[in-house]
Amino acid sequence: MSIVCPRGLFRLMSGVVFLVAGLGLGGCADARARHVPETRLPMAPPISENDQRFADWLTAFRLDAMKAGINAATFNRAMSGVRPDETVVEADQSQPEFVKPVWDYLGGALSDKRVERGKALLAENRALLDRIEKAYGVDRQVVVAIWGLESNYGDFMGTKSVVRSLATLGFEGRRPDFGRSQLIAALKIIQNGDIQPEEMLGSWAGAMGQTQFIPTTYLAHAVDFDGDGRRDIWHSTADTLASTAQYLNVSGWQTGSHWGFEVVMPVDFDYALADMALTKTVAEWQKLGLKRADGRAFPATDVNEKASLLLPAGHKGPAFLVLQNFRTVLAYNASTSYALAVCLLGDRFRGEGEIRGSWPLDERPLTRSEREELQSLLTAKGYDHGKVDGIIGYNTRKAIRDYQRTIGWPPDGYPTASLLEKMRTN
Repeated sequence: MSIVCPRGLFRLMSGVVFLVAGLGLGGCADARARHVPETRLPMAPPISENDQRFADWLTAFRLDAMKAGINAATFNRAMSGVRPDETVVEADQSQPEFVKPVWDYLGGALSDKRVERGKALLAENRALLDRIEKAYGVDRQVVVAIWGLESNYGDFMGTKSVVRSLATLGFEGRRPDFGRSQLIAALKIIQNGDIQPEEMLGSWAGAMGQTQFIPTTYLAHAVDFDGDGRRDIWHSTADTLASTAQYLNVSGWQTGSHWGFEVVMPVDFDYALADMALTKTVAEWQKLGLKRADGRAFPATDVNEKASLLLPAGHKGPAFLVLQNFRTVLAYNASTSYALAVCLLGDRFRGEGEIRGSWPLDERPLTRSEREELQSLLTAKGYDHGKVDGIIGYNTRKAIRDYQRTIGWPPDGYPTASLLEKMRTN
């Protein structure tokens, strides 16, 4: 390409700029008669192999995004300058060795400061929450509890670029399909005009806003409750709380029902029944000897509801009979410790929710490597649980129960350091 001007000729070829300059009144004609040395700009550093791989990935992803309805202007603006974030890769690939005991987790989640601030916000937003409860039928205390646990009531929503994080996960995360699908959803949110790319901040995993929606959940369930034409879970309290209530509503929230009750069992109780995969009506659990820990009767409205028995710290700790609304919170976050924290925090806002049972403070959760060792020992002893991965899921808990029965321990399926020690020596 050439650009001709009264004083000289600039020729750009393959990234090198050649300059031919006229020194007298003869201008360009004189310049052609003279030998002028070329001036070269510094060459850009060579592109790394990883950068080239990402560029190739981005080219392919762009085609997918276009097929999904993302226009070129949105894509170019949102993806401009995006490069993989190594801290996201590290967070995605890391498996924490230690797990906080459930009683320590609940201690932080149910802190006096969080409870008192939640109560104040419930009072401050009473009129708004009246409208949300009427629209979606979800307990306001649970909605505010999620708000408090996910972002400390909007104080901390994450500082990562959601677009960059999801591009990184789509490029080299453990679940690339998840990263790609969430990134396309994020681009749709930007294209809709709900948020600008630079304001779309969240966690390293792409969770966004004051109640940490992932982009696909946002697209499906976020609502414009303040009527300004945008669904804004970053800045609008109305949109944030209503979107959370809407999500709980479609996930199966039962209006007027409880989430669950702390219970006590008879001495001869079969702890193998303590399994989230097993459900009985509250009335059936009563026939097995379960009673509320506070001594009150189960509400008549709940006796025919299906419930499961949850032992978050095994048979030595508190027990909870959990109903559909507890499972609804699990749909928001699949951790039983999280769901228990949300439900108890909501109760604390009412002046309830104190746990009467005692925690087995002499026990401790197993580390990841210890969980893997326990699974290996189960395999060696002939108890099938699947692969050794350090994840204590349904199959591992079943195998633990089978082993516990053989040694005369209550078959609660709960992995402890004392159980591991027994397996090492038995």
